[in-house]
Amino acid sequence: MASIADPARRQDARTLIELIGRVTGEPPVLWGTSVVGFGHHTYRYPSGLQEDTAAIAFAPKKADTTLYLIDGADGYRAMLVPLGPHKISKGSLHLKRLVDVDLEVLAELVRLSYAAVRRLA
Repeated sequence: MASIADPARRQDARTLIELIGRVTGEPPVLWGTSVVGFGHHTYRYPSGLQEDTAAIAFAPKKADTTLYLIDGADGYRAMLVPLGPHKISKGSLHLKRLVDVDLEVLAELVRLSYAAVRRLA
């Protein structure tokens, strides 16, 4: 947290740690140097290779905060309409500033994605 230079981005990280922790019941764990994850998931590639990862995670980046959705972000497009400003890539939700988004919608997204990943285990 202390390494996040932008105070607004640092506050967004604090807010996400509280929100995701409350919704998942999992403690935050640092994965690498900048990804904050919650829960655990073993991702199995079609090739048979496996990779351990967080069940849901985020990373504060210079341009935005990225929420990593292991079950993919495309299936949530309709529910994210009222979220506020955001961008979606294959497995990620990109948010510029949390003060501009509806945290209840974000909490519901976290709940649904986390539950979906738990069912994959």
